[in-house]
Amino acid sequence: MMKFLFMMIFMIPLSFNKKLFWLNQYLYFFMTLLFLMNFSFNYMVTNISYFLGNDLLSYIMILLSFWICSLMILASSKLYNKNYYSNLFNFFMILLLISLYCAFGATNLFVFYLFFEMSLIPVLVLIIGWGYQPERIQAGTYLLFYTLFGSLPMLICIFYYYLNFNTLNLFLMNNPLNTFMFYMCMNFVFLVKMPMYFVHLWLPKAHVEAPVSGSMILAGVMLKLGGYGMMRLMVIFLEIGMKINYIFIMISMIGGFFVSLICLRQSDMKSLIAYSSVAHMGLVLGGIMTLNYWGLCGALVMMLAHGLCSSGLFCLANISYERVLSRSIYLNKGLINLMPSMTLWWFLLSSSNMAAPPSLNLLGEIMLINSLVSWSYICMLMLSLMSFFSAAYSLYLYAYTQHGKIYSGLYMFSMGSVREFLLLLLHWLPLNLLILKSEYLVLWI
Repeated sequence: MMKFLFMMIFMIPLSFNKKLFWLNQYLYFFMTLLFLMNFSFNYMVTNISYFLGNDLLSYIMILLSFWICSLMILASSKLYNKNYYSNLFNFFMILLLISLYCAFGATNLFVFYLFFEMSLIPVLVLIIGWGYQPERIQAGTYLLFYTLFGSLPMLICIFYYYLNFNTLNLFLMNNPLNTFMFYMCMNFVFLVKMPMYFVHLWLPKAHVEAPVSGSMILAGVMLKLGGYGMMRLMVIFLEIGMKINYIFIMISMIGGFFVSLICLRQSDMKSLIAYSSVAHMGLVLGGIMTLNYWGLCGALVMMLAHGLCSSGLFCLANISYERVLSRSIYLNKGLINLMPSMTLWWFLLSSSNMAAPPSLNLLGEIMLINSLVSWSYICMLMLSLMSFFSAAYSLYLYAYTQHGKIYSGLYMFSMGSVREFLLLLLHWLPLNLLILKSEYLVLWI
C-alpha cells in the first residue's frame, strides 16, 4: 500500500509543470492498472503496510477513486486549453487522491477520520477556484459547515472509544457502544456525507456550482466515504442499531420518494442529477441499516455503480454546457439533431441510472430491495414508488434534452471530440461489464 502512496507523493512536483498536464493523466491510469494487479482473491485484509491495508471493500473504493480521478483530468481539458491555472488544478487533484487513498486504506479509525476531513479541503478549493458562478462561495460554505458540524462529535467519540477499549484498529473494534448519544455522534457525519434526506441540502448546491471535475469527484467518490465509514463502524452499534435503525430507514425511504418527485420538477440538468444521487444513496443507507448480508453487499455494489453512472451523467451535462452555455433543460432541447452520436451516450447512461439491465445499478437495486423487503414488507410501497419515479426522471432528463425543437441559437456546430467519447466510454464500460464478474463484489464479509 505504501508504494502507491509514495508514487502519488512523488507526482506532486510533476503537477507544477504546465506542459506535462496530460502526462499526469497517463500516470493516473498507469497507477490504476498497477493497483488492479493487487487484487486479492482471499477477501482478507491484504497489502498491510504501516497504517494502511485493504480488504475487498476498501480495495474497490480505492480503485473507484483512482478511476474517477483519472477521468476528472480527462474531462478538464478546458482548463489546460484556456490556461486556467491547470498546474494548480493538478496539484489539488493529487492531494485529493492522496487523502481519499489514505481514508479508504486506513486500518486505524483516527487516521480514517483525519483523511476523511482532509479530503474536504481540495474539493472546497475545486468548487471555489474553478466553479463558474458567484454562488459558489455559498455552496462551499454549505459543504464546509455541514461536514464540520458532524465531525467534532465524531472526534470526541473516537477519543472516548480509545480511552475505554485501548484500540482504534478498524478490524479489532468489536466492543459495542450501546447508547443513542454515541450512535448519533459517530454516525451523524456519515449521514451528512451520504447524504441522508434532511441533511442533503449542501449536495445540490455544491454540485451546481462545482466545475465538472468537482461534480465528478463529489458524486463518484465523496458520497461513498459516508457509506464506507458506516459499514466499517456499524459493527460496534449492532445492539442499539436494532432498536433505532428503523427511524433512518423510514427517513431514507420516504426521503428517496420525495427527492424523486423533486427531480421531476428540476429545470437544471446538474441539479436533477444531484438530487437523483440523494435518492440512490438513500437506498444504500437503507441497505446498510438493515444490518444483513444482502444489504451490505447491495450497498457496496450500488455505491460502485452510482459512482460511475452519476459521474458519467455529469460529464454529459458538462459537454452540453460547454456548447450551449446553459444548464437549463429547456434550452438544451433537440440535441439529437445536432449531436446524434452523443444522444446514444445520453441514452446509455440515463438507462443505467434507472437500473436497466445489464448495468451494475440493477444488481445493486435488486440486492437492496431484497434486503429491505426481508427486513419489513412495508418497505415495498416506497421501493416501488422510488423505482418507478427513478425511471420517470431519467426518461424526463433524456427525452427533454434530446428530443423536440432546437431552442438555443448559441449552439456551436461542433460534434463530440474523441476525448469526450473516450471519457464516456470509460464510465459506461466498467459500469456494464463488471456485472459479469459480480461474484467478487458479494463475498467480502
